[in-house]
Amino acid sequence: MLRRAYGIARSLVMYYPPGKYGRMRRLYGAFLRPGDLAFDIGAHVGNRVRAWRSLGARIVAVEPQPDCLRVLRLFFGRDPGVTIVPAAVGAEPGHARLAVSSSTPTVSSMSAEWRRTVVADERFARIRWDRSLEVAVTTLDELIAVHGEPAFCKIDVEGFEVEVLRGLSRPLRALSYEYLPPAHEAALAALELVERLGAAAGGYVYNYSPIETMRYASDRWLSAEELVRVLERFRPLGRSGDVYARLAVGPARA
Repeated sequence: MLRRAYGIARSLVMYYPPGKYGRMRRLYGAFLRPGDLAFDIGAHVGNRVRAWRSLGARIVAVEPQPDCLRVLRLFFGRDPGVTIVPAAVGAEPGHARLAVSSSTPTVSSMSAEWRRTVVADERFARIRWDRSLEVAVTTLDELIAVHGEPAFCKIDVEGFEVEVLRGLSRPLRALSYEYLPPAHEAALAALELVERLGAAAGGYVYNYSPIETMRYASDRWLSAEELVRVLERFRPLGRSGDVYARLAVGPARA
């Protein structure tokens, strides 16, 4: 229990630091307007939820970890603009096993392959997934059927991003997914899926934000090929971050 309490406290310190809130509002303000719907897939302790609510967005926060769900309900449980979904997201609805790291819940994952990949990196050498939980699994298509199509969807699920995207059958206006250098190939597989989704809607353009900086690596939006070159540049530095994608057609907000 002490290890779990430490893990949640660590997440709160990591994701609610002073000085970053304004940058977060500016970045996401390019995607979200008052009344827009946003999906937070892997909501964790809700720092994106807080920023998006300040922009006037309605939010579906999806999170399978019980300890994180307690934080989300404490912070947002009485907010009618936030719907908390206690589940994971994948390619098909059902149930699956979630490997939980009590001391570092931010790296809890449903992907055994991702865990095998990242432990080879020295920064993950001391990570231990010390318990396993059975969790409900929904899909992005199911969430859209219930709640509507989001203006923006954030996907941060520790190596399960490809499975999440496989459960989506339509292009979204804008989305983001996590990039981790030790799992470079998985990020490219996710990019390929996003490209396929966008092909019928004029295609996506991309940018990259290094870990929690809330700033883009490029001063312009990039093609998929240009994004890959950016990721290759960051890969040897070992810095994770988020890939952002928005449809290239229509009025640009960013």
